[in-house]
Amino acid sequence: VQLQASGGGLVQAGDSLSLSCVASGLPFVKSSIGWFRQAPGKEREFVAAIISSGGTYYSDSTKGRFTISRDNVKDTVHLQMNSLNAEDTAVYSCAARRPYRGSVYVANNYYLWGQGTLVTVSS
Repeated sequence: VQLQASGGGLVQAGDSLSLSCVASGLPFVKSSIGWFRQAPGKEREFVAAIISSGGTYYSDSTKGRFTISRDNVKDTVHLQMNSLNAEDTAVYSCAARRPYRGSVYVANNYYLWGQGTLVTVSS
């Protein structure tokens, strides 16, 4: 049972980047998948989430710039990030949450975490 995040890299401000989170060994269709990020010296923060029905949730800082989507055939969640800025620099991690297990915004409600992928935005 695992989540595998990928797609991070170094980009310039204003550029776009797409992250992927591939799930294996878990009931993906029933799972909510969230993205969180942690910048150096800062606490982990919620980025976006998608629930089993396809409903999406975003933080105020990512709404309108980031788009989360899921492919239930490939057990993959994508995070399309546009108009990146230096404040988006962080390690991005995806996580799985069982249905109806608390708010999608809260990291403690997720039971499985993938390794992080580093996104660096140069200004």
